[in-house]
Amino acid sequence: MRSIKVYKDLLGAGIRNSQFKWTPYVQPGRSAVDVEWLYTGEQTGPGGAEAYVARFGPGSHGNLHEHLGFELLFILEGELHNDNGDVYPPGTLVVEQPNSVHQVSSPKGCVCIVIREKRTLPVAAERGPES
Repeated sequence: MRSIKVYKDLLGAGIRNSQFKWTPYVQPGRSAVDVEWLYTGEQTGPGGAEAYVARFGPGSHGNLHEHLGFELLFILEGELHNDNGDVYPPGTLVVEQPNSVHQVSSPKGCVCIVIREKRTLPVAAERGPES
């Protein structure tokens, strides 16, 4: 049996058509983010990889978190802001290293592809970003 997902025109109108089945990303410290799961940690095994397309609504944010493995972010639409002041416009590929700590937000909203080698861990706000 072959099971495959195909998403078309992601750099154009494909983001706004009905090919995505958006579900709320429910996680402490995360606000106004919906996702289309490509694959989950449950599918890849304990502590395993996960990938999703994320839709950050205007004013949305993630929690302060530490990466246990590599993370790739590819911005398709809008802008994603990192807590270090970096702003990532469409077409930007971001590679977060293992053990990096950050928090992202999107004042006007954005859509991005997220691929994580391993899960992340929430970080207490008083610790602050290390990288």
